[in-house]
Amino acid sequence: QVQLVESGGGLVQPGGSLRLSCGAHWRLSSTYRMGWYRQVPGKEREFVASIGYNDNNKNYADSVKGRFTISIDDAKNTVYLQMNSLKPEDTAVYYCNTPANFRPWGQGTQVTVSS
Repeated sequence: QVQLVESGGGLVQPGGSLRLSCGAHWRLSSTYRMGWYRQVPGKEREFVASIGYNDNNKNYADSVKGRFTISIDDAKNTVYLQMNSLKPEDTAVYYCNTPANFRPWGQGTQVTVSS
């Protein structure tokens, strides 16, 4: 059963913005923490950002600090990743998951930053 569905990726020019969405097939209010990850072919999946559901505590990879913002919309049961000032090195497939105990990975959403 698909538990996580990512969307919102696409092709964007350097300096542009995208907002990724992550829908979960369970109530996020029961989750301690949610995170975003990304993977480039041939490389390991890497951490991008995470957020605590109850305390709203946010963590970011150094490479995205000041450019990306993670948030949760409880009413929509959705986790977002607002990505601004995108760089070619942000090109990857982006995934969401629960950092404490990974669930089956979704299909991800492709983000391509290129002129």
